[in-house]
Amino acid sequence: MRNKLIYDTPTRLFHWLFAGLFVVAFVIGKTVDDDSTVFSYHMLAGLIMVFIVILRIVWGFIGTKYARFTSFALHPKDLISYFMGLLSGAKRKWAGHNPASSWAAVVMMVFALGLGITGYLMANGNEEAYEDLHELFANGFLVVAIMHIAGVLLHTIRHKDPIALSMVDGSKGGLSQNDEPILSSKPTVAILFIGLVAAFSIYLISNFNSQSQILHLFGNTLQLGENVDYKDIENSKNSHLNEEHKADHDNDHDD
Repeated sequence: MRNKLIYDTPTRLFHWLFAGLFVVAFVIGKTVDDDSTVFSYHMLAGLIMVFIVILRIVWGFIGTKYARFTSFALHPKDLISYFMGLLSGAKRKWAGHNPASSWAAVVMMVFALGLGITGYLMANGNEEAYEDLHELFANGFLVVAIMHIAGVLLHTIRHKDPIALSMVDGSKGGLSQNDEPILSSKPTVAILFIGLVAAFSIYLISNFNSQSQILHLFGNTLQLGENVDYKDIENSKNSHLNEEHKADHDNDHDD
């Protein structure tokens, strides 16, 4: 019986938003040409993903017991013991994140921040310098995510313990009496989390020009794609203005 509340609502919201935003950004980045308007949403999704990672880091210090990073099982011995248990069938219940999911969560958040930083630098005019590193972070994230999903499935089959459901309703069962549940799912914080993400998303959309694929982000101008048609129009306008300026200059000189 799954009767102990372990994961609060903000943690669960982050988990599914984090996964969804990465899938959206990765699929668009791999399947859409960068001169398409749709490609821009790859980078917008990436920026929102970085934003929620920052919120999650804050929650990792001030959140409920099992949301805090201090509850993560990050000792190498715990990770080795966990994998040995999967092979031998030895069953140990972890109230919060088990060692594998603890490492996966930390590594994926680090990769997400790396994607955000390199993506920002690329959009700021340094595409060639950071493109390979950006792709390395993306592929690394994908590998860790696949390993995480495989680990969850293996744990579920091996121990008949549907741990994925804990990220749906926040509850776990079969825990010892020493594993105390959290007292609240923090619905008010969850509403605040949704509000902040919605506000940031609206800010991005309102400062994004889909025609030029330019985003104005906190005073910086970012080029989110290669809009060839728009650039041709702008070049044509600039050329026309230059010709007019030259003609005016020649007329003034003749006078």
